Amino acid sequence: MKLWLKILIALVLGAATGIAIHNQWLPSFLADLITPLGALFLNLISMIIMLLVFSSMTVGITSIHDPQKLGRVGLKTLFLYLLTTLIAIGIGIAFAKWIQPGSDFHMQTPEGFQPAEPPSLKQMLLAVVPSNPIASLAEGNVLQVIVFSIFLGISINYAGNKGKPFLACLESLADIMFRLTSIIMEFSPIGVFAIMLGVTATFGGEVLIHLMKLIAAFYAACLFHILVVFCGLLYFFAKLNPWPFFKGMGDAIMVAFSTCSSSATLPVTMHCVHKNLGVSKNITNFVLPLGSTVNMNGAAIFQGMSALFIAQSYGIELSLTNLISIVATSVLSAIGAAGIPGSGIIMLSAVFSSAGLPLEGLSLLLSIDRIREMISTVVNVLGDAVCAVYVAKQEDEFDERQYNHEELFEIEDLPT
Repeated sequence: MKLWLKILIALVLGAATGIAIHNQWLPSFLADLITPLGALFLNLISMIIMLLVFSSMTVGITSIHDPQKLGRVGLKTLFLYLLTTLIAIGIGIAFAKWIQPGSDFHMQTPEGFQPAEPPSLKQMLLAVVPSNPIASLAEGNVLQVIVFSIFLGISINYAGNKGKPFLACLESLADIMFRLTSIIMEFSPIGVFAIMLGVTATFGGEVLIHLMKLIAAFYAACLFHILVVFCGLLYFFAKLNPWPFFKGMGDAIMVAFSTCSSSATLPVTMHCVHKNLGVSKNITNFVLPLGSTVNMNGAAIFQGMSALFIAQSYGIELSLTNLISIVATSVLSAIGAAGIPGSGIIMLSAVFSSAGLPLEGLSLLLSIDRIREMISTVVNVLGDAVCAVYVAKQEDEFDERQYNHEELFEIEDLPT
């Protein structure tokens, strides 16, 4: 049985059991016995955050092997990825502010939890660069670890062959941490069952309504991003009709929606972009693998939206500096997120930590993660493809006739 299906079953069973306890159809001591399992699961997630962020972020930066590779192409690609990611986070925050999916969901803050005192903008800027990266790892300062990882990854690339042994160690650590993540995720049905039981035992079935409200808001934000940002980039900047783009990407969209993995979809995406959309092989081979590593528009939308959802649910006021911290950490963690199912929820924990939000909220989001990842992966894949088309058009490595499928029509019009 697939893990996402196990989580879904655990969600339903936990919610049903919690509602039964809430309505006194089952004894209340069951909640006291089972809910600690949810806390243990959250501790397991907290255990892997720092090393996972450190290793995956550094390895992700080193994927840009040569800063001078393809010259202007590399700069344009990275600029587009950064720009669309920033816009995606802004859309997620804006939709969460507008729809307020967690405003009526009055969660109780965990015992002993104290919201982090928001620093001033000056303090935050000064605190971004760590004076002691080892201390940052030990203290769980996610933003400092991310910044150190970026500098370390760039330095490894400049070190050339001498940096390869250390890079191999970090790649090994990243693989180990992703394997550990997979092991921990095997316990997620138990954690989801326990936490959903505890939440619904306290609040009843109201929690399910708010989760569906969050999913509806997220799907609406993703659709808005596709129609406004992606179509706008194609129509106004690349001077192309967006319809052939979606027609040519049909296979990749279906694979992304079903696998929830940008990495698994990459071969299909490359085929669609090169064969259906007329992007040269050179641009396709450079832009898309890089995008599957550092460009996660769908994940970025959800990170901004879910941070505000949890803050609204717990009644935590987020200051301007908190929002800036969410944006900065979301951008950087989107770069470090692997294109595999389940990685987004782990990177989201880094965003929560930087904004001083309770990690207990992750359990609620984990219960809907599979539904979230289906549309999120589609947005990720389409974002990579849009950037590839735009860069190819700018660099005159683009066949517009092939993009518009004109060759197919000409073949059909030939006399028989």
